[in-house]
Formats: sequence, C-alpha cells, structure tokens
Amino acid sequence: MEHTFHSSQWKWIEFNMKDDIHAKELTKKHSTYKKWTDSVKTNKMNLLEMYTGTAEEEIIWGSLVYIQDLHEKQERRVFHFYLTRNELVTADLNLNELDYLDVKAMKEKMHQSETSIEGFFVLIGEIMAYFLKEIDKFEVRLRDLIWDVKERNNTKTLDRTANADHELLIWKNLIIPMIEIRMAVEEAFGDEIMEQPQYKRTKRRITRARELIREYEEEIDALLDLESVVSTHRGNEIMKTLTVITTLFTPVTAFGAIWGMNFKHMPELEWKFGYLLAGVLIVASTFILYAYLKKKGWMGDILSVRSKKSFFK
Repeated sequence: MEHTFHSSQWKWIEFNMKDDIHAKELTKKHSTYKKWTDSVKTNKMNLLEMYTGTAEEEIIWGSLVYIQDLHEKQERRVFHFYLTRNELVTADLNLNELDYLDVKAMKEKMHQSETSIEGFFVLIGEIMAYFLKEIDKFEVRLRDLIWDVKERNNTKTLDRTANADHELLIWKNLIIPMIEIRMAVEEAFGDEIMEQPQYKRTKRRITRARELIREYEEEIDALLDLESVVSTHRGNEIMKTLTVITTLFTPVTAFGAIWGMNFKHMPELEWKFGYLLAGVLIVASTFILYAYLKKKGWMGDILSVRSKKSFFK
C-alpha cells in the first residue's frame, strides 16, 4: 500500500515482508534496499544501520520492537523500516495492534509533515504515546505496591517488587532503540531535521518516557532497599530471640542434666522437700538470669507488642 503526503513531496509505502514480489521491486531502486530486505527478513529484534553515500543518498534502515509482552519473551511485534529524504518504507507494521492509536489523526499529522523523515517521527511518536499509556498503567500498580509493602509485607509482596523491577527493564529496553533512532537520524540527515515540529514533539516524548523510567527505577530501588532492611531486621530479631530463649533455659537444662544422672549415691533423692527446692532453685536462677540480661539491655524489644502499622512486626 502506498500513501503520498504534503502535495506528493514524499510517500509512505507499506507492505508485508513475506510479499517477495514487492520486496524484489524495491531492490531495483537502490542497492541498499536489497541489503535492508536481506538483513530484516527473518529478524525479530531491534536493528539499525545507515548509508551516507552522498548528500542525496542519506538512508537509515532497520527493525524496531513496538510491542513486547511483559511475561512471554517471544511474544513481541517487530516492524521494519527504510527511510530516505522523500520516502518511508515499512514492513510488517500492524497499527491495529497499538491500543489508543487513532490512525486517521496520525495520517493527518503526516499530511502536515514536509518530509518523510518528519512523517517517520509522527509514526515513532505514536508508538511512544502507546508506551507512555502503558507506563501509566505501571504507575498505578507501583502505587498499590508501595502501600502493600507496608500493609502486607511478605514474600509475595517481595516477588511483586521484583516483577515490577523486571517490567521497568522491559520498558527501558523498548525505549533505548527509540533514542538510538533519534540520534541516528540526526547523524544521517543533519541538523535541519532537529527544527521540524514532529521531530521535536517525538523527542520530548522519548525524553519524558526515559525520565519516568528513571524515576520509577529509583522508587523500585528504594522499595528493594526497604525490603532488605526489614528482612535483615527480622532475621536479627529471630536470632536474638532464639539466643535469649536458649540462655533463659540454661538453668533448667543444667539442673535437669544433674538430677537426671543415674549415680547410686545422690543425697538429694532422700530430701523431703527436694522436689520443691529444685523447682524454686530453677525458677530463681532463671529469673536472676533474665534480670541480668534485661539490665545489660540484651533483651532488646523482643517481648514488646508491635504496632500494627510497624514495618518490623
């Protein structure tokens, strides 16, 4: 499918890479067309190359992942592009898969674009708008997670935090190629491209998305640090509690070991009040040991009642 824009000054050609006939027709125009089709025909990842033979032959081409499932690695959508000063060629691009995209409005913007380069940035800008909408959904989930860390801090919450961190990495991985394309266009076509309004708008969208990701990364890092502090504190409390319990039961263990011996001559066995004396001795020694630990401050707050709003309950 071929579209012409801005009084036929530039055109946009869409086709399916499986259409060998159309691909062969393109290769007759310029040697780089064949290089492009050969390099992207089976490519399922981001790719970017350029050719700057003469002032009239600046060309960039490659592939771009524009949809990536957050849970399945292989569930992605890739389209391929070939860009000159007066022609934009895209292959395997399905705009209907981009939620929120108004194709009619996008083409109106392309009609207002003076060059195919600016038209290409209209397309990139719409993909970035889709990214930003999805990042907004992530923000809602992150806000819920921030409060769940306080209200229901457990392994499940920690797992959700790690998943959120992984999702940010995916969005970052999708945005980095956009940054590279913007820089490559500047390199290939010169500074005058930077003055075009659609280029400026898309550049700001890329910058906004990058800044959002950076801020969310800091929030996730703070959550993970908080989780680490809480987990470390809980581990220390558990070890301290076990140590105190073991220490307090030392008198019971010691006296039980002594009176549990099977020696023939043990005078305590004949005492009338031996059982009572043993009980009093055990309780008294345990209390004295407890008082000593308390005075030294080694009991900490293991017997204190935790607030329901505490991170360390």
